[in-house]
Amino acid sequence: MRFTKMHGLGNDYVYVNCFAEQVDDPASLAVAVSDRHLGIGADGLILICPSDQAAVRMRMFNADGSEAQMCGNGIRCVAKYVYDHAVAAPAGEFSVPGQGTFASSLRIETGRGILTLGLEVGGDNTVERVCVNMGQPILSGPDIPVDMPGERIVNEPLDVRGDELLMTCVSMGNPHAVFFCDDTAAIDLEHIGPLIEHHPMFPERVNVHFVRIEGPGEFTMRTWERGSGITMACGTGACACAVAGVLAGRCERLVLAHLPGGDLELNWCEQDNCVYMTGPAVEVFTGEWPH
Repeated sequence: MRFTKMHGLGNDYVYVNCFAEQVDDPASLAVAVSDRHLGIGADGLILICPSDQAAVRMRMFNADGSEAQMCGNGIRCVAKYVYDHAVAAPAGEFSVPGQGTFASSLRIETGRGILTLGLEVGGDNTVERVCVNMGQPILSGPDIPVDMPGERIVNEPLDVRGDELLMTCVSMGNPHAVFFCDDTAAIDLEHIGPLIEHHPMFPERVNVHFVRIEGPGEFTMRTWERGSGITMACGTGACACAVAGVLAGRCERLVLAHLPGGDLELNWCEQDNCVYMTGPAVEVFTGEWPH
């Protein structure tokens, strides 16, 4: 089976072109290829599949084999792969309110629905950066889902083994819990991450983010991803943190997010209530998986 290793800000996945390859058991394959000692090494597996509604369909599996609805860094890499390898023809212009226009675009089917992406193509005719319309954030507790009533969960207390932490919850097609702090480096993420991920408050588990606000247009974040653990970046998580920052009155709608793997530009647009995420996509290598 041919595969391609790609990453967005160090959030790395193994990609399989299902136009050319067949994957019968993606959950088991995700566990095998993600192992950083015995496999290829990745945060998970992403399948690029045919779609009768868009250019391609993306299926994303975490390192533990669980399937997730969306991956912000992953979908940017899917767009790069589709364009660079001519899997499907790009469409026309893609405009971002207040940010400009991309000459080429793609529509990709995901568990979140069909998303539109603008492509920034370099001089070698390969995609360097991608802007994703991530859609409107989901803010209602039951829809995120969080076992807590209310239309918005902003600065609500969460008991974690006797410690009370204030959380703001957002779904970007997958659930996120955001905690603002003074020093992200001081957080024992390896310990507290799984405690929050598996907290009974979250019936579908949750992605966990600790965020330090650097100013009205800038924040730093660290992430524990549901099913994968500590990762270098989380695209949907960065979007959720941007929305949470606005809801909590801590940052503006147009913001730069600093993640361990690099930076993302985020815009929770007032005109259409959608979150736009712009960042790089990188192809690392291709290979043959023998199993």
